[in-house]
Amino acid sequence: MAVRHQLISRPPEAVWAVLADASRYGEWVVGTSSSRHKSGDWPKTGSVLEYSVNLGPRTVHGETVVRLYEPPRRLELEAKSGALGTARIAIEVRPWGDETLVIVDEHPLRGPGGFLHNTAVDALVQLRHRSMLRRLADAVEGKPR
Repeated sequence: MAVRHQLISRPPEAVWAVLADASRYGEWVVGTSSSRHKSGDWPKTGSVLEYSVNLGPRTVHGETVVRLYEPPRRLELEAKSGALGTARIAIEVRPWGDETLVIVDEHPLRGPGGFLHNTAVDALVQLRHRSMLRRLADAVEGKPR
């Protein structure tokens, strides 16, 4: 189970503003080099964004579908990574005094990611989430990367 949290020094509305901006996805999602709106009204349920990941000389494209939209508290996404399969990514935004606690919970759903899911994979996802949440905090708090 890959669950990680980050305290962000801004109110939940500021965090939600970054999550709700599909064009900023590449700023905070580790591995994503760019993102763009594909369909629907992001981040409402059913909306889709496309993203690109640069893997050496190759660029791989995928898409993320919003499965649950409960502003400003919860956003659940399904990341579709082609041959690698899909993953559920739940983002919870909680007020924490004058700050915000963000909790990310990611699990494989389909494809090889589900077959290969184990504690070693979870450890790698934890490292990715640590970086991703730090990048999200920097984006929300206006810190340059």
